[in-house]
Amino acid sequence: MPAQRSKSERTDAGKQLRRDPYDVLGVSRNCTDQEIKSAYRKMALKYHPDKNANDPVAADIFKEVTFSYNILSDPDKRRQYDTAGFEAVESESQELELDLSSLGAVNTMFAALFSKLGVPIKTTVSATVLEEALNGMVTVRPLLLDQHITRKVEKQCAHFYSVTITEEEARAGFVCRVQSSDKSKFKLLYFDREGTGGLSLALQEDCTKTGKVTSAGMYFLGFPVYRLDQTATSMAAAKDPDAAFFKKLDGFQPCEITELKAGTHVFAVYGDNFFKSASYMIEALCAAPFTEEKENLRAVEAEILSKRAELSKFESEYREVLAQFTEMTSRYAQEMQAIDELLKQRNEIHASYTTAPPMKRSTSKNRSRGSPKETKEEGQVRDKKPTMRDRPKKKKWFNIHLKADKRNKC
Repeated sequence: MPAQRSKSERTDAGKQLRRDPYDVLGVSRNCTDQEIKSAYRKMALKYHPDKNANDPVAADIFKEVTFSYNILSDPDKRRQYDTAGFEAVESESQELELDLSSLGAVNTMFAALFSKLGVPIKTTVSATVLEEALNGMVTVRPLLLDQHITRKVEKQCAHFYSVTITEEEARAGFVCRVQSSDKSKFKLLYFDREGTGGLSLALQEDCTKTGKVTSAGMYFLGFPVYRLDQTATSMAAAKDPDAAFFKKLDGFQPCEITELKAGTHVFAVYGDNFFKSASYMIEALCAAPFTEEKENLRAVEAEILSKRAELSKFESEYREVLAQFTEMTSRYAQEMQAIDELLKQRNEIHASYTTAPPMKRSTSKNRSRGSPKETKEEGQVRDKKPTMRDRPKKKKWFNIHLKADKRNKC
């Protein structure tokens, strides 16, 4: 009978069978982030469980593709892998993107519960929506510049919009924004038009809570505009509270597309709620009237990048000082305990210089308690009231003896 392998042996064997993430996605080692995303979306769409329900091989390939993308899409993990391979990447920390349309009711309920508790749940666009877009089977509505449309989109469904811009408007810059006053969860999507007439997903922005609304935007202003992914920060903060601060800007990454060419472009709003439809308002703007805002945005993001570089240096200094403080605090407690122990020993030595028998400690109860007889006598004296005999006799006015002078007769 063959011996069964332990869990660690099975894990090691699984690690040895892992393929290079670059080979899995079919990209080169010097590929861009956009090439990685495009390759992942095409392979994920091909091997998605929805399209291959009874194919275990396709399911394994889909997991491998997702695992590879999770490494290469994260700049830190990609750098760690390029330096030291899989050993430098913790598989437990990989973030999986869930397709809510493929989850059952029970799993969706658990995902919604964890999301309510603050656990970051990354979701992906439904494979059905991506396939319909790729096959040109979606309805696209026109969206005019400087106008907005308010609608509701069902969960795990998408509304598609086309925006046409001129050469002048393209040079001035273009912005597409979506917000929800109901704080619905949604994704803002941008599609490239394929030669076959279909649409392939090129950009994706998850909504974030800003004040009393949730919002997402894409800014094509002719220079790199950054997006902030806070999912990695939330995962790091769960392990180390200080990391919530020092890793806050790690997800601050530039958008892959900085400008749009003149022509018609397709955007979509994807409902990302767990159970209900998402209310939203979408608008498309030419950036020409917002010259001051463009310069302010460029300046603020430059300062944020500078702060990100400073945080890296500050973190090392903070960790060093924190370690010293922890060491000093521990030493403080030890020294205090040692001093108290020495003073106690000193007092005991002082007390040992005597030949008298040990004194019995008298309690306050004993000190306050006299003999019963004394207590009784004191009580009698205290309770004794003066009687009539003890009181001095006073003369009454009617007892006063009056002597008359006999020589003075009336």
